[in-house]
Amino acid sequence: MKGVQYLVDDRGERRAVVIDLKKQAELWEDFYDRAVAESRRDEPREPLEMVKARLSRQRSRRPRG
Repeated sequence: MKGVQYLVDDRGERRAVVIDLKKQAELWEDFYDRAVAESRRDEPREPLEMVKARLSRQRSRRPRG
C-alpha cells in the first residue's frame, strides 16, 4: 500500500506503522476516529431523542437578530 510502511523487529515481525499523511489522510482519519470512539466506550450515553430535544431548546433560547 503506497504511503504505508511497516517497522519490523530483528525477527521480521511488524511492530509499528508509518503513515504518509499526505497520501493516506483518509486512512489516518478512520484510524483516529476509531481510536477516539474506543477511548469513549465506557462514557455515559444519551439517547438521540434527548440530544435533539436539548439542541432544540438551546436554539429556541438564542436571541434572534
